[in-house]
Amino acid sequence: MRLRPDLVLTPDGWQAGHAVLVTDGRIVEVVPSESPGPDDVWLPGKALLPGGVNTHNHTFQSLLRGLGDDLDFMGWRDRVLYPFSQRLDRAGIKAGAALAFTELLLHGATTCVDFFYLQDEGNENAEAVIEAAREVGIRLVLARTLYDWDGAPKRYRETPADAARRTRELIAAHRHDATCVVHPAPHSPHGASPAMIRAGWEVAEAEGTPFHIHVAEGRYEGERTLKEHGATPVRYLDRLGVLGPRMIGVHGVWLDDEEIALMGARGAALSYCPSSNMFLGDGITRIPEMLRAGVRIGLGTDGGCTNNRQSVLEEMRMTSLLQRVRLLDGTALPAERAFAMGTRGGAEILGLETGRLASGQLADLVAVDLDDPSLHPRHDLLKSVVYAMSPRAVTDVWVHGRRVVANGRLATVDQAALMARVREVTHGWTR
Repeated sequence: MRLRPDLVLTPDGWQAGHAVLVTDGRIVEVVPSESPGPDDVWLPGKALLPGGVNTHNHTFQSLLRGLGDDLDFMGWRDRVLYPFSQRLDRAGIKAGAALAFTELLLHGATTCVDFFYLQDEGNENAEAVIEAAREVGIRLVLARTLYDWDGAPKRYRETPADAARRTRELIAAHRHDATCVVHPAPHSPHGASPAMIRAGWEVAEAEGTPFHIHVAEGRYEGERTLKEHGATPVRYLDRLGVLGPRMIGVHGVWLDDEEIALMGARGAALSYCPSSNMFLGDGITRIPEMLRAGVRIGLGTDGGCTNNRQSVLEEMRMTSLLQRVRLLDGTALPAERAFAMGTRGGAEILGLETGRLASGQLADLVAVDLDDPSLHPRHDLLKSVVYAMSPRAVTDVWVHGRRVVANGRLATVDQAALMARVREVTHGWTR
């Protein structure tokens, strides 16, 4: 297959009159267009971009959207997350995942991390999420959560030994999947015991994967970790021996200068979720300081009921604007840096060869309509993509070379039937 748009965004910038050759799920080359061929896909008036990479989500939470609005974290957790997550059976979990994946694809994201914790002491629910990703067509990182805090619902909880064993089994089951990988994800310093955090890290070490963990999302977590373990979250994780290149810390809002420097020195990464942090009133992560310290950063949406939008493009915009208002500096974080975090930056921390349109990369691509009003006037197209582009400009999406969105509609499953299923699952839900 050879894609022929008007413009291609390569690592060297925008290229006109170029074609993208795709074979077996990868980009073979991006070269000047030659004579037409039988497998050409013509995209007149379109530009091709790398797909967005969502480094943090809880897909089932898309079914809870609207229930937790205008609550603080504790109110959201206790009045919405815990009670309503108990209502979801395996079919409901799959419907929630399919809803989240659909919205992400329609907004130009081709990879999603699902930090998944409705385990019911097994892997069957996680397999339902993986099945939804396969059917809808998104690239999935299933971050299988390890959770043992006794204040959480029983269906979240496992012993460290069981959680580690089941995570290894899920990794093995999908080791050769083209569009799905599994990573361990001890929930957080408050949701996972020291033994559970170590168990997740040991699985990551043995399997050669990253591991994910919520870190310093709210001020309360630092206070609690200091009280229970005698250290703030990042220092605590360092004492456990898990702070290093495999760790993807999620949020990182409440970190002091020493913790930021420690993350950089240890080679740890960050999944930054600006809209969720705003939605729950958590605060603003200090992104420029973390970049200067050498922390690798990708962007995430978080769950659908602590953000309400599932768009990596939106997170790019919020990342830049929040740092400007925090630092009172309109130059604090330019569009190009935010776009990189939402594409190749996220891919790199996940260990995936995507996020760039270049030879050898996975063929995860997004076509946008250059005639969309949000991209006019045409002064600096990449800045307009980050700051101005409407989701309606996303017309076509390919994941692993498979066209999953065509002409602004999902091309893999019946979108209307999916929405009917979502209405069925959530019928009668009120807070």
